[in-house]
Amino acid sequence: MLFSAGGLVAALLIPVLLVLFGIAFPLGWLAPDPAHLLSVLRHPVTKLILLVLCVLSLFHWAHRFRYTLHDGLRLKRLNPLIVLTCYGGAVCGSVATGYLILSA
Repeated sequence: MLFSAGGLVAALLIPVLLVLFGIAFPLGWLAPDPAHLLSVLRHPVTKLILLVLCVLSLFHWAHRFRYTLHDGLRLKRLNPLIVLTCYGGAVCGSVATGYLILSA
């Protein structure tokens, strides 16, 4: 479930955010008021949505990377270490993301 949810969220939302914050705003195509943008980013619902986006993307990465190492590179003998590293990294990244987003 986390794999498919993370893939869906990553495929639909991350490109939109990249276009907005990486192209449209810096080039002046869209010019939001900085005070309004800051108030939107400080809203608890926005923080929750960003947290969910990051957490699901991290678990999607962990699952995809695990099976790349397991099946693609044929490291089946290291499966417990791979699982611990991939999903442990996703959990640690999720906790760090939660701390950074919710404390800001």
